[in-house]
Amino acid sequence: MSHTLQAVRGMNDILPEDAALWEELEETLRSWLRSYGYRNLRTPLLEPTALFRRAIGEATDIVEKEMYSFVDELNGEALTLRPEATASTVRAAIQHNLLYGSPQRLYYLGPMYRHERPQKGRYRQFHQVGAEALGYAGPDVDAELLLMCARLWDDLGLSDIKLQLNSIGSPEERLRHRAELVQYLQAHEDVLDADARRRLHSNPLRVLDSKNPQMQAMIEAAPRLLDHLGEASLAHFEGVQQVLKDTGIPYSINPRMVRGLDYYNLTVFEWVTERLGAQGTVCGGGRYDGLFEQIGGKPTPACGFAMGLERLLGLMQESRAREPAAHCEVYVVHQGSAADRMAFAVAEELRNYGLSVLQHCGGGSFKAQMKRADASGAVLAVILGEDEAASGEASVKHLRVAREQVRVARSELPDTVSNLLYVDEGQEAVSELAQPPLN
Repeated sequence: MSHTLQAVRGMNDILPEDAALWEELEETLRSWLRSYGYRNLRTPLLEPTALFRRAIGEATDIVEKEMYSFVDELNGEALTLRPEATASTVRAAIQHNLLYGSPQRLYYLGPMYRHERPQKGRYRQFHQVGAEALGYAGPDVDAELLLMCARLWDDLGLSDIKLQLNSIGSPEERLRHRAELVQYLQAHEDVLDADARRRLHSNPLRVLDSKNPQMQAMIEAAPRLLDHLGEASLAHFEGVQQVLKDTGIPYSINPRMVRGLDYYNLTVFEWVTERLGAQGTVCGGGRYDGLFEQIGGKPTPACGFAMGLERLLGLMQESRAREPAAHCEVYVVHQGSAADRMAFAVAEELRNYGLSVLQHCGGGSFKAQMKRADASGAVLAVILGEDEAASGEASVKHLRVAREQVRVARSELPDTVSNLLYVDEGQEAVSELAQPPLN
């Protein structure tokens, strides 16, 4: 007997009860991004492996051990499931000449793939939303991206998310700092763990990102990149900070913050919280002026961020008492051949009014159907029996509040249901206006 097949480890089903919150988050995200003039870009899940090797860097964890890569047997092409979407966004902008004539504000929303050890808040298929401002060189766009994030936390009702900021300067400034850092790390090689020794020459900046407690004192005393910044880099960094000060967005400078991807320069930032345990970063981003040239385009300034939807959802669930998701607003209960036929037309008429309607299917007694109606989370039940079908009427029962059941002509049903929904879903607002019940 064959065994039961299950989803790939770290790639999770999103069940209907959870999907309702996902949809709410996605709708909020799209509205928020549109309010800042960002337009949606959708790129393929599969990209040439060379795109990520060139963009992210050979010496990064992502390229070395986290990418889902394979060779297409039909044509021998090396392909990779996208581990992040900034490189894909830039590839699309170059391929389709999107920046011809004007810069672009773009956003993406969808699944990414990394072969990591699955744990809470970190999965092999995970979802990100990201904003990319392409063709903007000044600190104003860097600052606007930070203001956007602050507004999103407010829109989602999230608190305790703090901004950490740093500048990693220009490639030339990083080279000078790198030489001094390598020299410093070599002098303290006895303190380095295996991971740090491996990165010592390939990607020494990432050593500063280590969470190993035995290395923290050594990391704290390491040469700071901020001390190697020239006049232009410092002016850019000050420009970002000035906007944050002017708008009252609190932040702290974290001189040890680095990026795991090679294409960043100047501004880098993270929004962090202590409410997610070890996985405390909610959003990360910064400026990546070198990426266009790195993957074959013309030199183009750019800045952006990405945030994980699973982590946002975890914070949302933690910050509110979660009610079971309603499947619909109205549940249509019906019994008898004439009522069964009438139910289809009634349900469609209600949907024409913009209402979400679940029509009972599968038969059963009125009592059994009403149990289903109650379990659906609907606010109202529209009841059609032989009497209603014969008289061209419908009965409407309140499922969430104690109110009298009403019976109305079918022609009046959509208006009546809409009004009753307003009363049932907004009783507090109605009572404040001293409006009497409609029934």
